[in-house]
Amino acid sequence: MRKKILINSIVLFFAASALVSCDKNRIFDEYKTFNDGWHKDSIVTFAFEQEITKKPANMFINIRNNDDYEFSNLFLIVKLEQPKGNIKVDTLEYQMANPDGTLMGEGFSDIKESKLWYKENVLFPEKGKYKVSIQQAVRQTGKVKGVEKLKGVTEIGLRIESLEEK
Repeated sequence: MRKKILINSIVLFFAASALVSCDKNRIFDEYKTFNDGWHKDSIVTFAFEQEITKKPANMFINIRNNDDYEFSNLFLIVKLEQPKGNIKVDTLEYQMANPDGTLMGEGFSDIKESKLWYKENVLFPEKGKYKVSIQQAVRQTGKVKGVEKLKGVTEIGLRIESLEEK
């Protein structure tokens, strides 16, 4: 199973690399990989430099998961930290499976990629380093304690796209 996941990840990486080279609207696009699920205490952080701009952009959270993902939705706590310390925290919920239990997302193998809206028409009012931190907050129905390790999530990414054609 691990070998199959590794091969699928490699194929997906090269396919994505080919597409990224032609991607004119990409401002930022980075992934972090999980070897054995996503632990509830594991906070994934992305940092990027940004100039002050009046040009809006869209921000996405990209999730790659496989059939080991056992939930129909995904809850995330996402923190956006601006250069001067202003912090915005959002609790987000995304549908990850169809009513019949099949995973949503794009992909031709058992790994599916979901491009999830995070922020639309966002402006970057300060020059400097921005940080986005993402933590999973999935809970089983009727339980208060969060899921210790979220199986099936292989990678998480952050993507920022310019709304202006380049």
